[in-house]
Amino acid sequence: MRARQTEPRIADATRSAWSVAGKRQRSDMAVWKSAWPVCALLWLAVSLGQSEAAPVDRRPSGRDIYRQQCAKCHGRSGQGVKGKYDDALHGDWALERLTRYIDRNMPENDPDKCKGPDAAAVARYIYDAFYSREARLRNHPPRVELARLTNRQYVNAVADLLKHFTGADSPPGEERGLPGSYFKSRNFRSDTNAFERVDRQVNFEFGESGPFNTPERPPQPGGTNEFSMRWQGSVLADESGDHEFILKTPNGARLWVNDEDTPLIDAGVASGTATEHKATVRLIGGRAYPLRLDFFKFKEKTAAIVLRWKPPHGVDEPIPARNLSPARVAPTFVVPTPLPPDDSSVGYERGVAVSKAWDEAATQAAIEVANFVAKQLDRLSSSKPKDEDRAAKVEAFCLEFVETAFRRPLTKEQKRLFVSAQFAHSPKVEDAVKRVVLLTLKSPRFLYLGLEGSQADDFAVAERLAFGLWDSLPDQELLKAAGTGLLRTREQVTQQSNRMQADPRARAKMQSFLHQWLQLNHTDDLSKDAQLFPGFTPEIIADLRASLNLFLADTVWSASSDYRQLLLAEHLYVNNRLAQFYGVQTNATDDFVKAVFDGRERSGVLTHPYLLAAFAYQKSTSPIHRGVFLTRNIVGRALKPPPMAVAFKDEEFAPNLSMREKVEQLTRAQACQNCHSVINPLGFSLEHYDAVGRFRTREGERPINAVSDYTTDAGQTIRLTGARDLANFAASSDQAQNGFIEQLFHHVVKQPILAYGANALPNLRRAFVESGFNIRKLLAEIVTVSALHGVEKPVVSSKR
Repeated sequence: MRARQTEPRIADATRSAWSVAGKRQRSDMAVWKSAWPVCALLWLAVSLGQSEAAPVDRRPSGRDIYRQQCAKCHGRSGQGVKGKYDDALHGDWALERLTRYIDRNMPENDPDKCKGPDAAAVARYIYDAFYSREARLRNHPPRVELARLTNRQYVNAVADLLKHFTGADSPPGEERGLPGSYFKSRNFRSDTNAFERVDRQVNFEFGESGPFNTPERPPQPGGTNEFSMRWQGSVLADESGDHEFILKTPNGARLWVNDEDTPLIDAGVASGTATEHKATVRLIGGRAYPLRLDFFKFKEKTAAIVLRWKPPHGVDEPIPARNLSPARVAPTFVVPTPLPPDDSSVGYERGVAVSKAWDEAATQAAIEVANFVAKQLDRLSSSKPKDEDRAAKVEAFCLEFVETAFRRPLTKEQKRLFVSAQFAHSPKVEDAVKRVVLLTLKSPRFLYLGLEGSQADDFAVAERLAFGLWDSLPDQELLKAAGTGLLRTREQVTQQSNRMQADPRARAKMQSFLHQWLQLNHTDDLSKDAQLFPGFTPEIIADLRASLNLFLADTVWSASSDYRQLLLAEHLYVNNRLAQFYGVQTNATDDFVKAVFDGRERSGVLTHPYLLAAFAYQKSTSPIHRGVFLTRNIVGRALKPPPMAVAFKDEEFAPNLSMREKVEQLTRAQACQNCHSVINPLGFSLEHYDAVGRFRTREGERPINAVSDYTTDAGQTIRLTGARDLANFAASSDQAQNGFIEQLFHHVVKQPILAYGANALPNLRRAFVESGFNIRKLLAEIVTVSALHGVEKPVVSSKR
């Protein structure tokens, strides 16, 4: 009725207005000035009439819905709200999945409040405004940040800084064991040298006969009971940390490790009974260290010698042949000062935390280096105190020391500040050297990466390459290339990268990444209930870690270097001890051999017993721990922190329930299912493996059920019947591959990948696919992208 009453009023007003206008017959602006208010009223009346006659659907926009229903928990810009939802609203879900999640679950206190079109509208707003990768890049463009050296980089840089003056070592060859010289005297006289050979281990029980009285070497007439042996070569450290060396002998012996002057163990006085002598030394993983062992027998009745060690994550055992080499190498200086842990809050270690503790540790480390340099000054400067040109040689050494530490030639002013001025103000040469070393190692030019900012030059490219591949300083060849302008194209940089990957330091860095990827740094205690898993000893655990390291190295450094084989390979490395425990039929001895399994039982790292045991309880499996690991690290999906921490207590469940049934019962609440709908299917797929990684078909009297439906981010349902299905899915998943690429980039470059442009990840993935998923080529591509950042024009990719 209201609409019909309005129409006559509109008509009367219209006739009145135009009647007045017709009578005046004016063409000037005065007509419009007097008529426009009336016309405006007419337009408003017509609009109101039409609105009342045919109401328009004015649904709130996605932005409005978000601010009304979401912002109080997630923040106006998705930044999070402390005490409600702390994390920023970022993620990698597809828009469709985000929409479905909101439609089913949001708001948490009233999920029916936002359904259908409203859920779609707010999901689109969230996705475009701040959730997606593109939105994050637009709103908060990441940048390459100034960063100090990480602990690993600092230790490596100092080691190679001093190695620069003692000569670079050639990588150890393939031969293993220690060369030994056997003497028929107790004082190593050359005229009594009976024979030489390479011993795979030093583990001998000679008894009363000695090494010469064997069928191959019968005793000689007029012989003596005195003899000695000298083994000299190198020991290879797998991982960084303290290494305890143990000598057990009733005779006399001395052991030198990473020090050619002072023995680590001096047991020169024989006891006559088997006695253990122990000492600890810190070593950097992935390097070779000089080792010399002298043994001598005089009047003791029997003779025996065993050289053992206890490395990080290892057990007390005779040093394996794989860790001994005939190669002769120079000592490596290892910083003895403990450094505070690096920040790893974003998933990888970064040098962004500059604290008082770190500054004090860096100062103490610099003092240790200065004292060492002063003590070894003759060797490092190739001079002697009585040389007439001693001062000139030492000053030249200091100049080279600073340039090597700073990774570039010095300016005239820098030469004066860091070198000349220190000699001018120090009466003693040794004091000047200490001042130079302290000033250098405390300078930001040594401690920080990226001081050049966006103005990267050839030496900055060299620095990026070296720290990317080695976590250390550029070598002489790399600095020479920088000085001659041979690091300015992708081809030149890639050529250097390929050369540098042959260095053991590149292998060490790749191993450190793989350990991070597989979370090995968080799996120190793998012990199990001794009654349920008899025989799962510390020796088995140490063997499993060695087995996993061998598998990783074999896969990455093989000809194909195929990422997919990390997940799909059907073999493990086992020694005799592992073969017996896991029931493997093989000819393994104390050395590791490759054992091939039925593809239904083993699938790469996913079913390696070390990882399966690491992500399990002491008495049972843990589908949740395994599932979380698989979700984040293998499949490449993000997980938000659980809304509530619920501890698994096995005693609270009925004893006849399987582990799968217990987990389903524990996580059936809707609040849990938001994440466990992803976690559980992945974890259940590994239920064919018990808490120590043995394949099984039954859990007690119950058959194993490893079948689950896994829903991808895109909403696709994948049927998983076990580890092989999971491996096949992950190996072919774009998301899993992108996750691997991104994690490797962050570990290598230690900067956010988005700081290198929105196309960095798509371009790397395209190159990865084209290379046949070659990990080493991916590594080369990553360091090339990093090294040439700001130097070459970015490549635009149209592929995602």
